[in-house]
Amino acid sequence: MAWDTERTRRLLLEAAVHEFAERGPAGARVNAIATRAGINKERIYQYFGGKQGLFEAVLTDQLEQLAAASPLEADKAGDLAEYAGHVFDFHRTHPQFLRLMYWEGLQPQEGALPAESARASHYADKVAALAAAQQQGTLPDDVAPGYLLYAVAALAAWWFAAPQVVRMILGEDADDPDALRAALITLVRRLEIRD
Repeated sequence: MAWDTERTRRLLLEAAVHEFAERGPAGARVNAIATRAGINKERIYQYFGGKQGLFEAVLTDQLEQLAAASPLEADKAGDLAEYAGHVFDFHRTHPQFLRLMYWEGLQPQEGALPAESARASHYADKVAALAAAQQQGTLPDDVAPGYLLYAVAALAAWWFAAPQVVRMILGEDADDPDALRAALITLVRRLEIRD
């Protein structure tokens, strides 16, 4: 019987997402990931070179999923609210993503981050799309496009990054993701208004 390498890699990535999100790269255990995946732990070393390589692969995979779920092409860059809604939806269905980003940020930064060049290029494309929308007059130009992208990303993610703060500020409304999403859309629409 032929070995399904892609299926094995996918099972390991899926198991590792949860283990790394819960325990971080230092606390995650290769044995626990292999057990969750139902795969021999030697496959982790074979496919990813070890735990750090697997963590990097998990981050890259999650970031690719976010990019696919929240496109921001030049022809749609004038509708930041729609983009923010897509980012919100991704975080809502992938709660482990922000935890992975926090774990990455807590690690000592020695050298390049996993897939840093590709990630930076992805963000540069979005910034360029926003700059083009500003030049076309579909977005205000009083905030530089990089800062605008960062603000929208932060607004879309913070609900999930600090749910305890959201709960303290909004009370029962914090339990209504549809209300949170609607508020996000309204806030981002205000960023789209030209004076």
